[in-house]
Order: sequence, then C-alpha cells, then structure tokens
Amino acid sequence: MTSTPERQAIITLIQQANADGARLVRACSEADICLRTYRRWVQAGAVQHDKRPTAVKPAPANKLSPQERADIVDICNRSAYSQLPPSQIVPDLLDKGIYMASESTFYRVLSEVGQLHHRGQSLIPQRRHEPTTHQANGPCEVWCWDITYCPSRVRGQFYYLYLFEDLYSRKIVGYEVHEAESGEYAAQLLQRCLLREQCLHQPLILHSDNGAPMKAQTMKAKLEELGVLPSYSRPRVSNDNAFVESLFRVLKYRPQWPSSGFASLHEARQWVERFVSWYNTEHRHSKLNFVTPQQRHNGKDTALLAQRQAILEQAKLRNPSRWGTRPVRNCEPIGPVTLNPEKEMKMQQAA
Repeated sequence: MTSTPERQAIITLIQQANADGARLVRACSEADICLRTYRRWVQAGAVQHDKRPTAVKPAPANKLSPQERADIVDICNRSAYSQLPPSQIVPDLLDKGIYMASESTFYRVLSEVGQLHHRGQSLIPQRRHEPTTHQANGPCEVWCWDITYCPSRVRGQFYYLYLFEDLYSRKIVGYEVHEAESGEYAAQLLQRCLLREQCLHQPLILHSDNGAPMKAQTMKAKLEELGVLPSYSRPRVSNDNAFVESLFRVLKYRPQWPSSGFASLHEARQWVERFVSWYNTEHRHSKLNFVTPQQRHNGKDTALLAQRQAILEQAKLRNPSRWGTRPVRNCEPIGPVTLNPEKEMKMQQAA
C-alpha cells in the first residue's frame, strides 16, 4: 500500500510532467502506475488516502463460530484422539457419521491455540536461504574445491585427495593426496595453484562446503593474504558444490579405480596423477561440448569447435540426404558457467 504522502509526491511529479507536455499515460507509466490508478487516487482535484486499512471487512460466510472452534479443540484433547493427528481424527469421525471441519481447518485451529507441535526424532522442516550464485566468464575467476576419501587396503584407513577445479573450464588446477585432513595442507596447495596458474593477487572466488579444513583458521588467513574471496555451501546441503562432487564421481567410476584400495600413499598419488593428466588433456567433457578442460582453459575450444562445424557442413554438402532438413550437430562454444543458478532461473521466471 502507498501512503498518502507518497501518493501526493507521485501525483505532483506526474502533473508537473503533464504540464510540461508529456502525455498523462506516459507520465503514469514512468511512475510505475497505470492511468486507472491515477484517476482513482485523484478525485475532485484532491489526492485520496488509502481506505483499505480502515475499511470494515465483513466476516466470511463460512467462518467457524467460537463454539465450533471450541468443539474442535475439545475433541482433539479427548483421550481417544489426543495422540492422533487431524489426518487420522477426521476420517475416524467420518466413520462415526460426524463431520466438523476439514483436516486443514483442524491443523489451523490447533496451531492458533498453541497445540500443534512437531513430534518425532526427525528435524523440523526449515526454509533454507537461496544458495550463493557465482558466474565465471573466463578461467581463474571461480574455483571449487573439496576433499574426498581414497580407501587403502587397511580397513578403516584412508588417504585424502585435495582437489581444486576451475569452474569455467572444469580443469583440475591443483591436487594433492595426504594421510590426513588439514587446513594447512589446503592453504599451501592453494598458494601453489595460484602461482602455477599465474593468477596470484587477482580477483578469485573459492567455493567449498563447510568442512573443518575449509573453515580452518589457517585456510582463512591464507585466503585473506592471497586476496581470495571465500564462498561456502549452505549447511547440510551437499549439491551446492556439485561441480567438484561430479568430478569425484568421474574419478571413482574410472575402470582403473582400485576397488580393493590403494596399497600405499605413494600408489595413491601416482594413480591420481595419471587420472588428472587424462582428465585435463584427453577427456572430452560433455558439458564443454566435448572439448578437453585444458583446451577450454587455454581458449582453444572456439577454434576447435569452428573447425568441427566446417567439417560437418562440408559433409552435409557432399551428402545432404543423410541430414535432410536437420542442421548439423551443435558446435557452438559454451558460454559463461554459473554456480548454483537457482536465483537466476527464478528471476527469469519472474520477469
């Protein structure tokens, strides 16, 4: 609702624009109101105040009477129904030929009198805030990282893979395998990654989950020292860091993955080194239109995809019947990459 002073200010601006030669409809449009609203606000030469706050609203015809509400509370507190939810009470009453109100009305009345509480061992459903959204328009703008378990042949013993991935190109920009989780290991690896990628003291966002190494004081101090902006997933929401989780799935579903575990830390490091070399330089990523992360990271994907497009167009000219009216396969380079784009999708839907 628009207050009377705000209405007067808007009407004054509209009338001034109209006096200066602007059409009344265009002046109203610039003030984000329609012509009908303007005419409703201005009557008999005066600005009318909003009558909705003081309007007397008649009670709905189907509103429950105080006695009916008391009857609902009374029957829910009876010994036969005190341990049952309304979804069980209403059908039982119907079987006895009694109808008082719907289940939703029972829930609403009990909530208003303070008798609706969560029970059971499960947590109360909570509305979570929207995930943090970041967009990468080029390499070394947004990185994601995480730590995953690499099993050893000793039951209960694991090696820990620290892995940093560039969001734009999906390139693994840094990795190490250690025998423990530590914020100090992560901080040292991050600094080496920045030096290797030649992006030290450049704007960079580093996204991760809420694990202990990610929020360790050593890691936070190193991020501040290097000028890296930290970004974290929502608590207890695993898919906010989906790019790294997807990469870990590729890692552990490789045919060469040792299902019986690694014999030693040295063997784990060697295996991961071979995987990273394959992933960055040989693996044609489906989300990058089947170019390798290294080609995407170096900016060679545009020329490579244009070459594929030309070859396909020539093949279609030589034998058009194989394509018919269909175009050749999509060879457009992938544009910017967005991390957790839910906000953007909702904004587009609202627009």
